[in-house]
Order: sequence, then structure tokens, then C-alpha cells
Amino acid sequence: MSATGEPQPMTARAGAPLRGVAQVPGDKSVSHRALILGALAVGETRIEGLLEGQDVLDTAEAMRAFGAEAVREGPGRWRVQGVGVGGFAEPDRVIDCGNSGTGVRLIMGAMATTPIAATFTGDASLVKRPMARVTDPLALFGARMLGRAGGRLPMTVLGARDPVPVRYALPVASAQVKSAVLLAGLNAPGQTVVIEREATRDHTERMLGGFGAEVTVTDTEEGRVVTLTGQPELRPQTLVVPRDPSSAAFPVCAALIAEGSEVRVPGIGLNPTRAGLYETLREMGAELAFEEAREEGGEPVADLVARFSPALRGVEVPAGRAASMIDEYPVLAAVAACAEGPTVMRGVGELRVKESDRIAAMAAGLRACGVEVEEGDDWWIVHGRGARGVPGGATVASHLDHRIAMSFLVLGLAARAPVTVDDAGPIATSFPGFPELMRGLGAEIGAEASAA
Repeated sequence: MSATGEPQPMTARAGAPLRGVAQVPGDKSVSHRALILGALAVGETRIEGLLEGQDVLDTAEAMRAFGAEAVREGPGRWRVQGVGVGGFAEPDRVIDCGNSGTGVRLIMGAMATTPIAATFTGDASLVKRPMARVTDPLALFGARMLGRAGGRLPMTVLGARDPVPVRYALPVASAQVKSAVLLAGLNAPGQTVVIEREATRDHTERMLGGFGAEVTVTDTEEGRVVTLTGQPELRPQTLVVPRDPSSAAFPVCAALIAEGSEVRVPGIGLNPTRAGLYETLREMGAELAFEEAREEGGEPVADLVARFSPALRGVEVPAGRAASMIDEYPVLAAVAACAEGPTVMRGVGELRVKESDRIAAMAAGLRACGVEVEEGDDWWIVHGRGARGVPGGATVASHLDHRIAMSFLVLGLAARAPVTVDDAGPIATSFPGFPELMRGLGAEIGAEASAA
């Protein structure tokens, strides 16, 4: 929703081909972590290319509340003066993390082993999301939590006075939980160990090493074992944030299904723990090219070129790939609707506890647009209708979820009739300027009342 609380309907319709360069924002996951670790370092960290969506701005404000300086010096250019591991001050106000599950869970971890109290809240979507998955392991360090029934926000976290190191096996594949435990482990003596059966995005491990923490990663019969030695003095860094592959997914997928399109996305992050969508798209027959491979800020990047791919076909996405593309399933579903045959997605129960129940939200919207969808607790199947085969012509609910809103706007660029989302306001949380960027490529996206 907008700052005034009024919904912002938005409509997309098929028109001219998409052409040009899509300068997508910096990676949201890396941006959150850069601010938090900068605040825990001793000295001044400089960040280039920071995503300035509302989610990340809320994390910057939280770091200020804990006593660090976080100063914007220009577009995407920030300076963070850290307070050191264990140096967080007790905030004098409630920490409002807005729409960001990543932000609140990582920040809880970062302060859970410091003997201070902090109260966390969020918007109407975030206060419905479960926090027990992160508060349960944080309690093992000695932290205490007081929250609503079901472990939901608002919640007060009482940091551990005498934290102990933890050995924790993740019950579900979650980079947020893994990262929260590792951040808590920074101020605990000895070694904190996280074991994950399925590899999740590893930005936290990479960045901790860059800041000077002692981190090892080994593959064992138990799974992937991450070991952190606690109580380091983190060194300030100069970081360049790669462009967000999750944000790039929207112009890329739009180019694949909008007739005659060709779009280039420069400097996209291609961390192997985040590249599942692009692997899946290639299996579907997408015309994707990766050029000028290089490394920026410790992360692999390349320029990605996406071209209209009229012969897309449905595939079965391996359940083991879910962790590397969990945020991209909604836009993959939009592409799947324009492919020939069924696309089967399994092992994706995590989608039901995101900003919205993303399986239910996408299934309802796709059905309204004339696409058949089957769904279960942790699986769904989209029965594609082929290029230019999606009827469209519906107004769909975004459920305060930025990825649902953008995914249906992408679908509208290839459907036979326009598609409207009831509220595009949440898009600003992760991808400020999305409508303007897409219009710059030639997309017909506008704030219209209804497509029905």
C-alpha cells in the first residue's frame, strides 16, 4: 500500500516488444547483511550499490537504533560506522521492520547474544509470519522472547547475558534461520555450528569471512556444516553489492514471454545458491546468455541477456532446487503459464509462510486469468497454455506481497487481455522504480483502475 494507506491498482498489457538494458537494484539479501555486519565491525564500512527499497531502509534505521551510524552519501552509496561485536546499545524505541522477514530475523540474531532488550514489530503481513523457527535456536544461546501466540510479532527479545555457543541442525532449509544463528554466534564464546541438509544461500558465510571472522564450511554425511569461531573483531570493509538476481527475474522473465523481446541485465549476482531459477528456465528452453563473467564484492556476477522464447515447455523442478530459488517461484509460475504443458514444483512448503501464502495467492490469480493450477501442502502444478495462450483479463489480489504483484504484472505483458493487481504499493519494499524500469523497456504498465 502507499504511504497514505490507499491501495495502488496497476495494470499490465501486451504491447510492443521489451528492448534495452534493465538496471535492476542491488541485491536485497546482500544489502541487509552489509548493513548489519558493518554495524558489528569496528570502524567505517563503505557500501556501493545498496538496495534502497523500504525493507533495507528499515534495516538501516534499526542499526541506528542499536547505536551504529548508517549514513546515505548518494544513490546506493552508504557509510556505516560500526560499534563492534557485542557493542549494540539498547534501543529506545520499537524496531519496526516493515515487510521484511529477512530483516527482522537477521537483526534478532545479531542482538540475541548481547544483554539488551529490543521489541520488534512489522506491517500487517509481517506480524502474521512465524518467528519460532528463528527464536527457538536463539533461545539455545540463552536469549528469551516474549511475543504473541504462535511466536508472532510484536515480540520482545531479551539478549543472553552469558551466551553459550550452539550446535544447531536446521529442521527446514532456511538461509534466514542459518544466518540468524551465525550472527548470534558472533558474540558467543567458542564455536557455533550450523548444519543444513540442503544448501541455502551463503551470503552470510561469504561476508563474515570478508569481515575477518573465522568461518569454515565442510560437506559431511550430516550435510553442509558451517562453523563460526565466536567473539572476533570484525574489520570494516568496502563492499560493492551485486544486482539482485531475484529482482532481475522480473524483466528477464517478461522478456522470455513477451513477443519479440530482448533485454540485458548487467552485473547480476550469480551466486550458485541463488541461481536455481535460471537453471530451471534453461531447462524449459529459455534463450538466456551470460556474458562478461566476473567477481564483485566476493560474489560471482555476469551480464545476462534474455530473449523471447516462444517454444518454452513445462518441466518438473527438482525439490532439492527449492532453496536456491524459493523467492522466484511466483514469477516462474507466470512463465510456466506461457509454456507448453505442466510445470511441477515440489518441496516448496516454505512458500506458504512468506509475505503471503504464495502458492494460494498465485494459484487463485492464475485461475482467474484462465490457467489451470493444482496445489497441495508443499507442491503445485501450473498447466501451461503456450505462447499467447493465457486469456488474462482479471484483477488479482497481491495480498500485500511485492513478488505476487510483480509476477502478475509480468504475466499481463504476455496475456491476451490485460491483467490488473489490486495493490502494487508493496513493490517498493524490494524493487523501487519497478514500473518505471519496465516502462523504460517498452512495457505497457500503468496505474489503471481495472482490466476486467
